Amino acid sequence: MSTLRYEMVIVWSEEDDCFLVHLPDFPEQTYRTHGNSYEEAARNGQEVLQLLLEEDGLPLPEPKLSAA
Repeated sequence: MSTLRYEMVIVWSEEDDCFLVHLPDFPEQTYRTHGNSYEEAARNGQEVLQLLLEEDGLPLPEPKLSAA
């Protein structure tokens, strides 16, 4: 999983009572997955990224590199 270089944004949602995961490089929908803890949301986000990268025929965006 260390080869995944896509940004993942995890935010707390009071409305949904969970952490929501947004993948800005895949803008087709705002939130892709969620978790009851930050760690669970991060694991779920990594799983979604892996599934997106394994899909046949899906053009993959270039990862945005942050200046961190």
